[in-house]
Formats: sequence, structure tokens, C-alpha cells
Amino acid sequence: MVLVDKKILSGGLAMLIVGIVLISYLNSTVPIGQAGMTEEQAFDLMNKERVHKEYSTLAAMLAGVGFLLVLISFGARRKKGGAKTLEKKPPEVS
Repeated sequence: MVLVDKKILSGGLAMLIVGIVLISYLNSTVPIGQAGMTEEQAFDLMNKERVHKEYSTLAAMLAGVGFLLVLISFGARRKKGGAKTLEKKPPEVS
């Protein structure tokens, strides 16, 4: 039996799936140019390419963090009983 923290695993899987879906969507909608474009159209295309690259980077980061959370969930173990606090009494001054 493998000890897995289910909250971390489910969060990591959700982030990984959303990241992969976004990456596949962004790869299918790459902005392309045409021959004989005006200077304004070329500037607009460069701006769209920059935004597309930034979104792709964010989606890859999301998938990467999700993957790391999945890996971490296999090593995370919950302690039974929760955290115990120790109360120290200040020394009495007479």
C-alpha cells in the first residue's frame, strides 16, 4: 500500500490536466502571417506571437507545477493526531 496525500495528488492532477489542455489548445491556434503584409499588420502579428508565447509559457509552468505536486504527494505523509503544542510556564519570581 502506497501512502499518498490525496489532497495534494488531486490538486496536482487537476493542474497537470489543465496545463496540458491549455498547451494543446494554444498549439492549435498559432498566429501565422501572410506574404505582402503591411507594416501595421506585421506589427500586429508580432504582438500576437509574443502574447501567444507568453500564454504557452504560463501553461507549461502550470503543467510543471502540477507534475511536481503529483510527485510530492507520493512522499508526503500525514501525521496522525495533529500537531502537539508544549506549553512552557514562565519561572515564578518570589
